[in-house]
Amino acid sequence: MSQARLSPGVVPGRLTPAELAANFVDVAPPLDRHEARVAADRCYFCHDAPCITACPTSIDIPLFIRQIATGTPDAAAMTIFHANILGGMCARVCPTEQLCEGACVRMEAEGQPVEIGALQRYATDGLMAQRSHPFRRAAPTGKRIAVVGAGPAGLACAHRLAAKGHDVVIFEARPKPGGLNEYGIASYKAVDGFAQAEVDWLLGIGGIELRHDQRLGQQVTLEQLQSEYDAVFLGMGLGGVNALRAEGEERRNVLDAVSFIRDLRQARDLTTLPIGRDVVVIGGGMTAVDAAVQARLLGAENVTIVYRREQARMGASRHEQDHATGAGVRIICNAAPVAVHGNGAVAEIEFCYTAEGPDGLALTDDRFRLKADQVFRAIGQRLEGTPDALQLDGGKIAIFGPGRTSLKGVWAGGDCAAGGNDLTVTAVAEGRDAAEDIDALLTGRPVEIPG
Repeated sequence: MSQARLSPGVVPGRLTPAELAANFVDVAPPLDRHEARVAADRCYFCHDAPCITACPTSIDIPLFIRQIATGTPDAAAMTIFHANILGGMCARVCPTEQLCEGACVRMEAEGQPVEIGALQRYATDGLMAQRSHPFRRAAPTGKRIAVVGAGPAGLACAHRLAAKGHDVVIFEARPKPGGLNEYGIASYKAVDGFAQAEVDWLLGIGGIELRHDQRLGQQVTLEQLQSEYDAVFLGMGLGGVNALRAEGEERRNVLDAVSFIRDLRQARDLTTLPIGRDVVVIGGGMTAVDAAVQARLLGAENVTIVYRREQARMGASRHEQDHATGAGVRIICNAAPVAVHGNGAVAEIEFCYTAEGPDGLALTDDRFRLKADQVFRAIGQRLEGTPDALQLDGGKIAIFGPGRTSLKGVWAGGDCAAGGNDLTVTAVAEGRDAAEDIDALLTGRPVEIPG
């Protein structure tokens, strides 16, 4: 971000290095051995465990918790990794309160679930710290598969295929692998370079080649991949960012939230990141919350999330919303942006209150303005650069069965594919399941999907 184009209120270094370091510590510190055993003892080890059903990767949660309770956390980690090879990151970023922990029967009994996410992190971190990769490749099959995108879906697909003896080449557009795990989540959720450490650990299985700066439709085409490989998996995520469609949104300091989070994640020195005094984030999902909370942690004095529908419709979980308000973020609902005001740079943003009617969401005549020297758009992303031959569904790649697309020999999963919910854990499940389907088609082996 060019300093010359920033308004006077948007400056770097609002806080000292010591203050920033304190603000961006691990939001959920890991359990120690004693804490893990105590937490594990709270599990009922249900036979028909609803937590398994609630997990998109169908991890056998009662089994791995019992393994922790009986002093075998490495076995617990293997139980997790067999279903979810990115179980370490998912333990950090999954909205567990909506998934496994939300389904925990302890919620009904006492309103406090078993700490499944924390226990998963305890087990996976312990095994990953041993450095050597716990999985070994099957005998080589002679088959080669191209994976487009080194995000959660692509990595999960590549690992499962490599484990079955196939050779995999991942084509990644960015300088680093990891996708949203590396570029798109709040820094305080995955500290100490965990995203890259996890990728390095995953690649330890062997048989996976990673090629950077390879964007589909530019450096490589789908036709090329189809001709050179036995199968293709598309897991490139969503590259475009939706516009506000509000008058004046081209003014300076109206930015994409995903770009802000990316820059923050990649910054070596947080004191170099410009942040405003009065920051407005438009949107209601996890990206909006991550951007808003981190703006506060960087030193913004006033941060407001504005969402066009009622609070119950926000994509961010109630836990994430409470985290935002606890960090000093204000949330305004039922309001949509209509104009960005300012002389060159944004100074105010004008909103209309909204109302749900028989024809959907409508703008009312009731308006208000918020002072803003920096605005972040967090209103969703869109698919870009997809070959015309692929059938789409709602702006994403249409899926038929376990990742199959409309093109023979081409599979897809993760955020670029229709039907998911834009969660890391769902992307992992889709990549894993597509890999099983690819393997079955190439070798005739039966599909082995956990759960």
